[in-house]
Amino acid sequence: MEEGDDWIAPDKLYHILFCFFIAIISSFLAERARYPFIRRRSIWVGSIISLAAGAAKEVADEFGFFRSAGASSKDAVADVFGTLLAALVLCLYKSSFIRRRTDQSVQAKALQMV
Repeated sequence: MEEGDDWIAPDKLYHILFCFFIAIISSFLAERARYPFIRRRSIWVGSIISLAAGAAKEVADEFGFFRSAGASSKDAVADVFGTLLAALVLCLYKSSFIRRRTDQSVQAKALQMV
């Protein structure tokens, strides 16, 4: 199962990118949900969906749905790394977006006072 499964391989990059983009896309979709509970926790929702997709892929590998040597713990680590990377990017994006939005509202209020 784990023979020939190197840490540095194109497969690991695919796992990182797959989970990264699943987390980003599902987080942005969660921000547009009807329910405020989901919108406030969009990064968590995106991360959970991404990890679930990565786990589902590993289960499918183990059962032989894809041509692979089976489930790999190294692939699972790459999935977690991609999800954490996406969560970091989303947190940085949200903090800069919130800061930019509050700066604009402060400037608008200052202009209204003049």
